[in-house]
Amino acid sequence: MELHTLASGSSGNAALLSRGGTHILLDAGISCRRITAALYQLGLTPEDLSGILITHCHTDHISGLNTIVKHWDVPIHASGETCRQLDYRIAGIGRRLCPLSMDETITVGSIPVTAFSTSHDAPGACGYRLDDIGFLTDTGYITDAAEDALSGVPLLVLEANHDIETLRSGPYPYYLKQRILGSRGHLSNEAAADFARRSAERGTREILLAHLSRENNTPVMAYDTVARALSFLDTPPELSVAPRDEMSRCYRTEETPCRK
Repeated sequence: MELHTLASGSSGNAALLSRGGTHILLDAGISCRRITAALYQLGLTPEDLSGILITHCHTDHISGLNTIVKHWDVPIHASGETCRQLDYRIAGIGRRLCPLSMDETITVGSIPVTAFSTSHDAPGACGYRLDDIGFLTDTGYITDAAEDALSGVPLLVLEANHDIETLRSGPYPYYLKQRILGSRGHLSNEAAADFARRSAERGTREILLAHLSRENNTPVMAYDTVARALSFLDTPPELSVAPRDEMSRCYRTEETPCRK
């Protein structure tokens, strides 16, 4: 299993997961042109995609879909509520939509995919476990469904959106601070650190911090907060931070060479 994040942050999110001939795009919150360029850089084309998974309908996760549905013939998987929102908002997407039931495992290409509910202010928001890789962003707290689905996942992509004190003292208006800090907002560095430790104790070997706020966090703050929580473990997992506006290095869950 191989993973590249193509962008990660409040201005746009997309990732590519591959195994053998199966390639899955997770979220499309950057332009179709940027996604296509990233695929070409990895020796792929849009025709190589086995499917697209969408976590929820906020713009930073779906902004590329308007153009994608005009040019790519690829199935788009999302929760039932998210599919309804997408069908309402994007012309011509209906025939591509494949609604998912929470906690039910389907197969996309050769990869088993399980969606689980998160707590975010978007209808049908969810995270995904794709065999050895788990994705959890855009959630105000760790839901029981996420805790169960991601138990022992070898590679965990985990939101570390904000530093609480930086957010509280920053320029955001009060209502927006309350939204981010609320139970349907985003995970703080501290909440991410707590879940990262629990995940490591259950077998997670590598953690990639994602969806950092540009205004209320820095890669150093996120990394240091989570690294402190992991330092008490006998064998802490590898820890890194996804780049905001460019493609990441290749992350993998077994010793096979990456394409790039």
